[in-house]
Amino acid sequence: MNALLAVLWKDLLTEWRSRDRAIAMLLFSMLMVVIFHFSLPGGATTATRAYAPGLLWVAYVFAALLGLGRSFAIELENDAIEGLARAPVDRGWVLLGKTIANLLILGFVQAVTACIFALVFEMNLMPIALELIGVVALGSLGLCSVGTFFAAVAVRTRLREVMLPLLALPFYTPVLIAAARATNSLFETGSVAFEPIQFLIVTDASYLIVSFILSDFVLDE
Repeated sequence: MNALLAVLWKDLLTEWRSRDRAIAMLLFSMLMVVIFHFSLPGGATTATRAYAPGLLWVAYVFAALLGLGRSFAIELENDAIEGLARAPVDRGWVLLGKTIANLLILGFVQAVTACIFALVFEMNLMPIALELIGVVALGSLGLCSVGTFFAAVAVRTRLREVMLPLLALPFYTPVLIAAARATNSLFETGSVAFEPIQFLIVTDASYLIVSFILSDFVLDE
């Protein structure tokens, strides 16, 4: 647990000092929202709002991939990744600390993106804000858990920017389907359907457990 807190604090402090990852993710997601707005016919209409859940998660997933690709890449400087691999602790806690740090950084980007999304598409998200936060948190946990794992796998390859999406996107598919269904239900009815939430919880738990168990092999490589 101490290793988790140490890695979490280190990553958050590093990001606070540089802010390069969060700013890049935020600018990218904001650009996608603006492009979606101008590419849909008629602008912010009832018809185009039907696409809102899918468009929102498209912006989220690409912002996540952009940030996750840097989560282990920064450890290559001064061979810091060797220090993580040789730390006398269970490496699962190292990977879990990275996952939580990525989740918090992504959560900040998602919150700002949601506000801009609501403004651009003229949607009032305040009545469903708490439910939306819960859905986004569950979906993002799945993205960050498997994404952080594959970021560790791809970091030492020559084409790590390409390898991460290739490895992660197939595992992102069930998470994105469930998260988009839950968000769509929330936007349409003001309540969240139980089935996609149940699926997200099971999927998140499975990804976290598997990545924790396999972390030793990943950091050894």
